[in-house]
Amino acid sequence: MGNPRGFLIHDRKVPSRRPVPVRLKDWKEVYQDFSEADVRDQASRCMDCGIPFCNNGCPLGNLIPDWNDLVYSEDWRGAIDRLHATNNFPEFTGRLCPAPCETACVAGINTEAVTIKNIEVSIIERAFAEGWVTPVIASKPTGKSVAVIGSGPAGLAAAQQLTRAGHRVVVFERADRIGGLLRYGIPEFKMEKHILDRRLNQMEAEGTEFRVNQNVGGPAEDQDSVAVAELREEFDAVVMAGGATQARDLPLPGRELEGIYQAMEYLPPANRVQLGDMERPEIHAGGKKVVIIGGGDTGADCLGTAHRQGAEHIYQFEIMPRPSDSRPESNPWPTWPMMYRVSSAHEEGGERWFAVNTTSFVGEDGKLTKLLGHEVEMNLVDGRPSFDAVDGTDFELDVDLVFLAMGFTGPEKGGLLDQLGVELDGRGNVVRDKNWATSEDGVFACGDMGRGQSLIVWAIAEGRSCAASVDFALMGETLLPNPVRPTDRPMV
Repeated sequence: MGNPRGFLIHDRKVPSRRPVPVRLKDWKEVYQDFSEADVRDQASRCMDCGIPFCNNGCPLGNLIPDWNDLVYSEDWRGAIDRLHATNNFPEFTGRLCPAPCETACVAGINTEAVTIKNIEVSIIERAFAEGWVTPVIASKPTGKSVAVIGSGPAGLAAAQQLTRAGHRVVVFERADRIGGLLRYGIPEFKMEKHILDRRLNQMEAEGTEFRVNQNVGGPAEDQDSVAVAELREEFDAVVMAGGATQARDLPLPGRELEGIYQAMEYLPPANRVQLGDMERPEIHAGGKKVVIIGGGDTGADCLGTAHRQGAEHIYQFEIMPRPSDSRPESNPWPTWPMMYRVSSAHEEGGERWFAVNTTSFVGEDGKLTKLLGHEVEMNLVDGRPSFDAVDGTDFELDVDLVFLAMGFTGPEKGGLLDQLGVELDGRGNVVRDKNWATSEDGVFACGDMGRGQSLIVWAIAEGRSCAASVDFALMGETLLPNPVRPTDRPMV
């Protein structure tokens, strides 16, 4: 490393968030600019550790010490080349990934980890500013064609890799814009959509074709429907990258009341307002009492959105007990620690309730008015968690809106899956072999559709590896990288 004593000289430092009263007035990203000098100081903290566990902590296998050293040496062009060698979209992961690389950082054993995620996003933003992110054109066309179904991070990564290998690639998206959850699930304050659009412009210039309003496998009477048989006839291979979009429900008494919505019924319209499609979404938290059920990232996205819409009061429920403030012994380094974390949305307000369970919803004239619940105690039964009610802790809350943010149970059934005839596993995910191939010849699957709900960094890694397998199947050889296998399991 350029400065082997950097981690002894500099403390960990990350960009400051804009003041809460200021950022709640707009939808712009919450972080302030970070100076080049500060980025170099943070890069200098990367140790000459011998075995960079961060590389293994990252599903993409990012060569983190390499580009940290290049940033410290002010070789920003070299840094982006090294970063792009393993990651198609560092501007996405640098904003949205929870950074398992940082929890695997050797410096994190007895001090604070290197700010890998911030250095990553600094590199790619410098590259875009300098005009270094240009189309990568295939040297010659192969004459083969691939359909990619789904335009989230897995689909986009597979499409870009296959286009660069020389194949004709068409991405099919059932929504009216490309991007999947990056477009309509991630709020603007976490990633402004011009960040997505500039990368899509690069992909189009490389030759990737995007088709929107294309519901592959949809009902025959739907004008946006695309028959699977037609797709199989037109293309030499099909990549399924539609994601795990089947939301987990909460079938309790009163679930049918107006005012109870899935998170993905709430977040996309809020994004459409920022895109200029509407002035105000039908589901709006302004002046209302809100409960968010689910303590993960999607719940935090709902929280930040409700803050900006002017909710009167917000509660966020989590059935699990409150995590510890430091790494628990059950999560030793370099695994992902289940610790108490405060996102930018949590910093903005609301109440977080842990170890609570909702029992029913109450309403008047078909509209939600109250939520009933109680505290729980977690016990292990045959190695699995059981949540038992704590006597005397029953409560009720006056509430106008409830958002269900409890995760996803796999790809949506019927339609596409039925028409393709692919095999599903016991959890409802698409079965893949070691080469990402499904039970149907010429059909491959990557991302959450086959893996189950996971991280953006895993989606990109799977898209890259799936592209390598598709390229090999079509050409008998491939030079595309293959960072992960379907049997790999995340550290988080």
